[in-house]
Amino acid sequence: MNQGILALVTSTGCAAASALQSLTDAMHIPHLFIQRNGDGGPRTACQLNPSPDGESYTLAARPPVRINDVLLTLVSEFHWQKFIIFYESDYDIRGLQTFMDQASRLGLDVSLQRVDRNVSRVFTDLFNTMRTEELNRYRDTLRRAVLLMSPRGAQVFIHQAVETNLASKDSHWVYANEEVSDADIMELIHSSLGRMTIIRQVFPLWRDTNVRCMRNNHRISSLLCDPQEGYLQSLEVSNLYLYDSVLMLANAFYRKLEDRKWHSMASLNCMRKSTKPWNGGWSMLDTIQKGRISGLTGLMDFRAEGSNSHVQFEILGTSYSDAFVKDVKRLASWDSTRGLNGSLKENRIESGMQGVTLKIVTLLEEPFVMVAENILGQPKRYKGFSIDVLDALAKILGFKYDIYQVGDGKYGSALPNGSWNGVIGELIGKRADLAVSAITITPERESVVDFSKRYLDYSVGILTRKSEDKINIFSLLAPFDLAVWACIAAAIPVVGIMIFLLRRIQAVRCHSNTGHPPPSTSTSLQSAIWIVYGAFVQQGSDSILGSVALRIVMGSWWLFTLIVCSSYTANLAAYLTVSRMDNAIRSFQDLSKQVDLAYGTVRDSAVYEYFRAKGTNPLEQDSTFAELWKVVNKNNGFDNSVSSPSEGIKKLFAGDTVIYVSEKKPALQCKA
Repeated sequence: MNQGILALVTSTGCAAASALQSLTDAMHIPHLFIQRNGDGGPRTACQLNPSPDGESYTLAARPPVRINDVLLTLVSEFHWQKFIIFYESDYDIRGLQTFMDQASRLGLDVSLQRVDRNVSRVFTDLFNTMRTEELNRYRDTLRRAVLLMSPRGAQVFIHQAVETNLASKDSHWVYANEEVSDADIMELIHSSLGRMTIIRQVFPLWRDTNVRCMRNNHRISSLLCDPQEGYLQSLEVSNLYLYDSVLMLANAFYRKLEDRKWHSMASLNCMRKSTKPWNGGWSMLDTIQKGRISGLTGLMDFRAEGSNSHVQFEILGTSYSDAFVKDVKRLASWDSTRGLNGSLKENRIESGMQGVTLKIVTLLEEPFVMVAENILGQPKRYKGFSIDVLDALAKILGFKYDIYQVGDGKYGSALPNGSWNGVIGELIGKRADLAVSAITITPERESVVDFSKRYLDYSVGILTRKSEDKINIFSLLAPFDLAVWACIAAAIPVVGIMIFLLRRIQAVRCHSNTGHPPPSTSTSLQSAIWIVYGAFVQQGSDSILGSVALRIVMGSWWLFTLIVCSSYTANLAAYLTVSRMDNAIRSFQDLSKQVDLAYGTVRDSAVYEYFRAKGTNPLEQDSTFAELWKVVNKNNGFDNSVSSPSEGIKKLFAGDTVIYVSEKKPALQCKA
C-alpha cells in the first residue's frame, strides 16, 4: 500500500480473508477474494464479517458453495426419503445447515456421521458397539449415502465398507466435491460395490483453438487454453479463478482508461492514524462490478450481491447394470442459471425409442443432405451422407422420423435479444427433436444444444475460381529478360564481324607467303554471321578454321552458346511449371493484402462469427482479420457474403470476382 495500490487479489483461507476484508473496507481498496481449500475436501462457505457502514469492498471471485443445492436436486430426482451423510472431521458442518433445513421441510430423514482420519477404527468401533440387528439396520441405512470427503478419504472409506461387508450391490452412494480429478473418479468407481454418482465442478471447454485462446480481447497462452496440453486439468480450481480475477481487473482498468476516468493509485500508510481511505476506491469497485469477462472458468461478473454466481457442475455415475464393467458416463449437468440439465432416471435408449416418431429439422447442402425425390403433393424424400447416418440410427434404435427444412435457411446464430435463429433455434424452441445437417460445432452452440461426436472434419478453406489459361505467342521469350535477349542479338553480328576480319587477314597472309589463294571458303560478312548464328543454334557449320585466332574466337563462342542454351532450357521448364501452379492467394494474409478480388463467406455462419470476433478485437496485434472483417461485413455482409454455400458457389461459376471461405464439421445435434 505504501508503494501504491489499485486493487487487491488474494487466494487464501477464510481466516485470512476476514482480516484482509477488514483492511480493505477500512482503506476502500477493491478486494477480489478467491477461497482456497488446500486439504482436498469439499469447500464450505466463508463467514465474512459484515462491513460497518454496509459498503463492502470485498468481491468473491469464486462462486458461493452450491454443492448443497445440487445435492438437494439429486435427492429429489432419486426419490430418496432416508439417507446418511458422512463428513470428515475437518469439514465445517455449519455448511450443511441450509441443506438440513430444506431437507426437513421436504420431510426427508437425514442422518449425519463424522468420519475420523483413522477410518478403520470407525468400522471397528461399529462392530464392537452394535448388536447384529443394529448392524443390519445400519447396513440398510448405508444403502443411500452421501460422502463429503477428500478423494483419498473417500477411497479408504469405500474400501473399508466393502471389506467389512457393510456395502451391498444394491447400494447407491453420492460423492460430492468441487475438485476431483478423472483419476480419482476412476478409483472411486472401481472401489465401490454398487452404484456410484459423482458431483464435481466443471468449466466450459472451447473446441475452436483460436476462439478458446481469446478472452475479452485478451490472448491466453495455449498451454492454459488448449485441453490437449493437459496442463489446465492439473491446476487447482482456485488458481483458475485467480487467473480470471486478474483478467477481470485488466478489463476494468482498460475501461477506465477508455472512459478517461482513471484515478491515481492509492498510497496509504496503515501505521498512521491520520491516513484517510482512498477516494477513488468506490469508483474503481463500481467499474469492476459492472464488468463481465469470459475466462478459463467461464463467465465471471459480480452483479449478484458482490459475488460471482456463475458455476456449473457435472454429474457422473454408473447404473446397476454398468457397475460390473465399471463404465463411467455423464448423466447430467447443473448450473446456477437453469438448474439440472438432463435426466437422472435410468432407462435404456434402445428400448425407450421403439416406435417413437421424431421431428427432424435439416438444411440442404450437398453431399450431406440432398433432395432425392420431390413428387407434387407428397413429402420430400432426402438422401446424402447425413441422411445415411440418420437411417442407420433409426434402424438400430427403432424410431421413425419426419424431416423438414428450416425456414430461414440458416444453421443458427445468437441474436441480440438472446434467442437463436436457424436450425439451433428450431431445437431450442422445441419445434424439432433432432437436427441433421452439416453444421459446425462451436462453443456458443454447445452451450444451448447437445452435439454428437464429429463424424467428418473440414478445415477452413479458400475457394476461388480456376484461372483461365491464356495463350501468349511470346511466352518462349519469358525465361530471359529483354536486356539479355538484346545482348544476345548484338553479340551475333559482333562475333560475325570478328570472324570476317580474322578470315580476311588469314587470306592475305596465305597469299603473300605462298603466292596462292587459300582453300575455297567464303570470306564475305554474310557468311561469317551465318556461321556464328549456326553455332548459336547448335547446327554447326562447314567453315575451315585455319588460324589459332579463329579457333580461339569460335571456341569461346561455342562455350558461350552452350551456357546460354542450357540456362534457357532450365528457365523455360521452370517457367512453364510455375505458371501452372501459380496461385497468388495461399493464406488469410495474402487474402487481406490484395485488393483486386472481393471475398466473403456465409452470413451468420461459424466462419462469419470467427471473423467478427477476431476482426473487432482491439488487442489483436495482426491487422489481417480487421481487414478481412471489413470486406466480409461490407454493407452488413450483403455485398460480398452470401446467404448459403450454394449461392457462394454460383457466384464463383458466374464469373463474379468473389472468393468463398467455408468450414464445416458435420454432426447430429439435439436439444438436451
